[in-house]
Amino acid sequence: MRELADTAREWAALGRAAVLARPLSERGFGPRHPADAVLIDADGQCHGSLYRGAFDRQLVDEAASLLPGHAARVVAVAVHEDGVKEAGLTCGGQAEVLLQPLPAVPGRWWELLGSGADVALVTWLDERRTHAVSAVVTRDGQADGPDVPPQAAERARELLARHRAGREVHATDAGLCLVETCPAVPHLVIVGGGELAELLVAQAGLLGWQATVTSAAQDAGKLLAERPAAACLIMLSHEPDVDVPTLHTALTSGIPYVGALGSRHTQTRRASGLVEAGLDDAYLGRIHGPIGLGIGARTPAETAMAICAEVLAALDR
Repeated sequence: MRELADTAREWAALGRAAVLARPLSERGFGPRHPADAVLIDADGQCHGSLYRGAFDRQLVDEAASLLPGHAARVVAVAVHEDGVKEAGLTCGGQAEVLLQPLPAVPGRWWELLGSGADVALVTWLDERRTHAVSAVVTRDGQADGPDVPPQAAERARELLARHRAGREVHATDAGLCLVETCPAVPHLVIVGGGELAELLVAQAGLLGWQATVTSAAQDAGKLLAERPAAACLIMLSHEPDVDVPTLHTALTSGIPYVGALGSRHTQTRRASGLVEAGLDDAYLGRIHGPIGLGIGARTPAETAMAICAEVLAALDR
């Protein structure tokens, strides 16, 4: 969904008629990104990806009847057997796809997505699911749109706190609600260079994450402060004037992941330095060290994968 932000804002500014399509419910299809969606304009142009385009023609035809008005529609789609191979999907499946006119989606949603912020969208439907009204929810509360049902807003904030994109349908006192979460993209702040740093950047790219390599404590501190909800510190440096102050900054800023590579002697030295700086065991216990999940990693590439896997696990707690 985040990759649609620029196009959605451009189309909205031009008054270009368009429909946003994304699943309400689904079964099958195999692994896929939980925030996939597609924008469809009046000419049948599609921007974005949903089920690798397997249903684009059907969705374009259905969207055409919605463009003059503001009604919504739920469309059933399914693919099996030969269609699975043609679409390049892992397996067959079926889904209910919500078609919602672009003007019914708050502009603030696209602004926050474009800025990389943590944000959720709550959309509730009438009983016949022919109208859909959306509002934006952030970790701090509602940002734009009509009042959000408390149960839906609470669930949205819970999902954002887990740092994972998701899409769920909930029954609330106000009716059926679709809760969609787009957390900030994880940002690996890698302190220290070398082969492992390069491989971490490459691995982050495969996951769609951001990664920045630096060797200076001051620069690392600035990077951690820019987006603390998304920042994940990977300490590779063994320099006392770099690792201790940077770890101190990370631990006291409450970022979701702090990991440090180093021998037992190095970890002990760092712990002593952090205690001298005023941190207690509760802070020290947040450091992942030895760094990375215990998957038997030996090579630098395997270690980079193990570190990213541990970051992923930490973000989902």
